Amino acid sequence: MTKPLVIFDCDGVLVDSETLSSRVMREMAGLEGLAFSSEQALAFIRGRKVAEWVGQLEAQLGRALPAGFVPRFRTRSAELFATELRAVPHVRDVVDGLRLPFCTASSAPREKILNTLGLTGLLPSFQDRIYSAYEVGSWKPDPGLFLHAAADLGVPAGRCAVVEDSLVGVRAGRAAGMTVFGYAPPESGTAGELEAEGATVFGSMTELPGLLDRWTAQGPVAPAAR
Repeated sequence: MTKPLVIFDCDGVLVDSETLSSRVMREMAGLEGLAFSSEQALAFIRGRKVAEWVGQLEAQLGRALPAGFVPRFRTRSAELFATELRAVPHVRDVVDGLRLPFCTASSAPREKILNTLGLTGLLPSFQDRIYSAYEVGSWKPDPGLFLHAAADLGVPAGRCAVVEDSLVGVRAGRAAGMTVFGYAPPESGTAGELEAEGATVFGSMTELPGLLDRWTAQGPVAPAAR
C-alpha cells in the first residue's frame, strides 16, 4: 500500500511569515486611509492570494490602489523576512522526525516559498517537493493544488493529510477528500472556526507527531462529497 503523504501549507505553518506580511499590509493600507488592527490585518490576509485581498481593499476604498502597490508590498515584506523571519516554533523538529513522505503546497509564488524556506533553514527538507498555486493555476479553497501535489507524488487523496492554519486551506483540504489538521496557536483565536470547517485542531507543533501517528493507524478516509 502507498505510504500516506503529509502536505504542509507554508506561510503560517512552516514559516511565521504572515505576521510580518500583515504588518506591511496594515501600514500600506493605512497610508491609503484604511485602518486595521494587528489582529484584523492578519485575519484579512491569512491563507489568501494577494490579488484577492488587494481587490477587497480596492472595494473598500471605492478606487484602485496606486500603481506598484503589490510590488512594493512584496518588496517590503521580503525586507522584513530577511531580518525577522523565523520558522514556526517546533516545526523543524516535526519535519526532521517525520517518517512519512511530505511536501509543501502553498498559495504563494514559488520564488517566495523558496526564499522563506531558505531563510529559515527548511529548504533542504522540501527542495524537490514544493507546489505553488501560481504554477498550477488553482488557489485555495479550490482543492486543485492539493490534488495536484498528491497526484504528482503518486498518493491517493484519501491517504493524504493536510496541515493548514487558514479557513481557505482547511476548506481546500476537505474538498480534496483529505484529512485536515488545523494549526491554531492560542494567540491566533482561530481554533473554533477551523474546527467548524472539519479540521482536527491543535495548538502547538509538538502535538502534530502524535496526531499523525493516530491518523496513520486509522487508515484512509472516505472521499469527500462533491
